[in-house]
Amino acid sequence: MILKKIFAYSFIYLVLLFLYLPVFVLIAFSFTNSANLGIWNGFSFDLYTALFKDSEIMIAVGNTLIIAVISAVVATVLGTLGAIGTFYSKKRTRGVIEGLTQIPVVNAEIVMALSLTVMFVFLGSYVFRSSLFSFWTLLIGHVCLAVPFVYLNVKPKLMQMDPSLYEAALDLGATPRRALTRIVVPQILPGIASGFLLSITLSLDDFIITAFTRGPGLLNGEGQIETLSTLVQAKIKKGPIPPELRALTTIIFIIVLMIVLIRSLKINFKKKESKHLKKRKAFSQATNERAYYRNTSSNSISINLSKEEKKND
Repeated sequence: MILKKIFAYSFIYLVLLFLYLPVFVLIAFSFTNSANLGIWNGFSFDLYTALFKDSEIMIAVGNTLIIAVISAVVATVLGTLGAIGTFYSKKRTRGVIEGLTQIPVVNAEIVMALSLTVMFVFLGSYVFRSSLFSFWTLLIGHVCLAVPFVYLNVKPKLMQMDPSLYEAALDLGATPRRALTRIVVPQILPGIASGFLLSITLSLDDFIITAFTRGPGLLNGEGQIETLSTLVQAKIKKGPIPPELRALTTIIFIIVLMIVLIRSLKINFKKKESKHLKKRKAFSQATNERAYYRNTSSNSISINLSKEEKKND
């Protein structure tokens, strides 16, 4: 039994070490001005200073954040509405939509990228008679990538929700829109938030769809849109990765870590609050029961005394 625990814990720690050791190495060498990873030239913040002075990297960061936020908002709205509509649809319709939604998740990303590229080329050649590749084609690609994942995050929350709440709101006179915004949406809000964060992560991390569907626009002006993924790929073609990207990696890791910590602290705080409320309710219920039994016992004693007094009279 002890050997099994030791093996299990050692395996978990080895996996965590394998996952996070490269990140910690990058973080450590982001605080030295060495051009090559593995050579320590002393502690300094030169790479962070050079990072914010590099206009090419800053433009790529700006483009990445703009695309990620806008595509996440659009995908969250579409995925949430699709999940709600599918949940309240007929059984056959719900099965078809769920099957179609799972195909992009299981399918290879290159298939989606090629399909979107062929569609945009066809529409640009035979319908609009001009090239369609721009910010809008890139946005459509990122939204198509993220919508199924939002749907899969919202669907379990809808299944956990009591379906009679929506019907009760309609019976009490609420309009379907008001019942949706006041009853359904608050119940599935954790799933919507998870889908939104996952959409941002998918957009930030995407390279294939970005490389196939991008065009001129955003902060690059008339030039090709550069995101962090496409910029790193272009830099690797020319030579070694710029050392300033080590500082950028550290900043992104710290921001993500802070978001995860804040979210986990909020969840733990809510759990503690719910436990505290349950204890208070149980204590108040026990106090009320004791008071009730005391009142009933005192009433019965007084009744018995009054009966005895009447007998004595």
